[in-house]
Amino acid sequence: MLGRCAAAISVLPGFGESASPAVLRAGIALGMAILLTPGIAPLVPPVPEASLVAISMILAETATGLWLGWLARLFALALPTAAQFIAYLLGLSSVLQPDPELGPQTAALSRLFGVAAPLVLLTSGLFMLPLSALAGSYRVITPGGLLPAADGVQEAVAAVSLSFALALRLAAPFVVAGVVWNACIGLVARLVPRLQVYFAAMPAQIVGGFALLAFLVGAVLQAWETALQDRWMNLPGIG
Repeated sequence: MLGRCAAAISVLPGFGESASPAVLRAGIALGMAILLTPGIAPLVPPVPEASLVAISMILAETATGLWLGWLARLFALALPTAAQFIAYLLGLSSVLQPDPELGPQTAALSRLFGVAAPLVLLTSGLFMLPLSALAGSYRVITPGGLLPAADGVQEAVAAVSLSFALALRLAAPFVVAGVVWNACIGLVARLVPRLQVYFAAMPAQIVGGFALLAFLVGAVLQAWETALQDRWMNLPGIG
């Protein structure tokens, strides 16, 4: 039980962040395992005599916890991924800030949204949904049982697809604004060939992009929170 809880907590959004102390994550995982023990005890198989069987059961529990935790994290990554798109459209893609999840070539704006995501999760109470899924996962996959490979891969692929689609929807206003802006720049370049359109338009693009971001950032976070709640309600073990 501790193996599944520890593996899931280590990657769950809001708990498995790189800034979270390892001792805190270990304490949360231990507390979850203790709280779940009374209800899960009838499902726990007897301790195997062979050490190899015991090791395989621990590895199976760890794999199940990582799979469940990453399903939840993939949906949450839609927000920093959308910020990557927004930064590119604002002309800020060259301002980089390394991110543990998205890699070293991450825009600073994406890193900012990545820091805001755990704050939204913890203040809104959404972090309880993955924990509920973790508790309910013992009914779906019994302790020591193997994760169904086909179903696990199918769930992971669907999570990636849904996360990317959500990121595009969150960045949609900026995509539309970027297309219109670049079309206008192209038209001006055709009408006034001698004008250095790029150098003249870039400051206006950055200022206008920041103004649009300031106007829409609340709506983007609210839309992400609502969509994330809908996705997490369908996590294995919920219900």
